[in-house]
Amino acid sequence: MILPIVAYGTPILRVVSKDITPDYPGLEKLIEDMWETMYSSNGVGLAAPQINRDIRLFVIDSAQIFENLEEDEQGKYPDGPGVKQVFINAHVKSLNGEEWPYNEGCLSIPKIREDVYRAEEVTLEYVDEQFQPHLKTFNGITARIILHEYDHIEGKLFIDYLKPLKRKLLKGKLDDITRGRIKVDYKMTFPR
Repeated sequence: MILPIVAYGTPILRVVSKDITPDYPGLEKLIEDMWETMYSSNGVGLAAPQINRDIRLFVIDSAQIFENLEEDEQGKYPDGPGVKQVFINAHVKSLNGEEWPYNEGCLSIPKIREDVYRAEEVTLEYVDEQFQPHLKTFNGITARIILHEYDHIEGKLFIDYLKPLKRKLLKGKLDDITRGRIKVDYKMTFPR
C-alpha cells in the first residue's frame, strides 16, 4: 500500500525516533509499504518519520542511482552497483573520510535541491528485517543516502546543513510546502 509522505513542517520530522523490538506490530507489512511508497514517489530512500512513524527504520536503494548514471559519471563512486537494504535501530558508530558535496533532495521537501556536504564513509550498527545484528561500513552514494535517511530518524533534515542566508532565501518555498501549496505526483499530507 502506498502511504502518504508527510511534508516539511510536520512535527514528527523533528522527533528523535525510538528503537523497536521484533514484535513491533505489522513490521513486515510496514516495510513492504515503505518500499512501495519509496518507489512510487521515485525516491532512493525513505525513513519511518516521513510516513508519520517515530521509529528507527529506513529503507534505501542506491542501485537505482547507478542504473541511471550519465556516461561521464560512470566509475565516479566507489560503491557501485549500489545497495538495497532495510535498516532498523541504526546508530552511527563513526564517520570517516573527506566531506564532499552532492545535490540532495527530499520527498518531504519537494522541488528543493541543494548541495550538502557529508562524510565519504559511515560505519553503522543496525539490525536487518530478521533482527540480525550488523556492524558495517558504507561509502560513496550509498553512505550519502544512509546519512540522509539516518538524519530523519534523528529529527534532522538536509536543509539544516545550509547556511543561514540560503535557508532565508528558501523560506517562501518552505512555507508553501508546509501550507500544501505545492503540486507533487505522489501522496502527501501537510501539517494542519
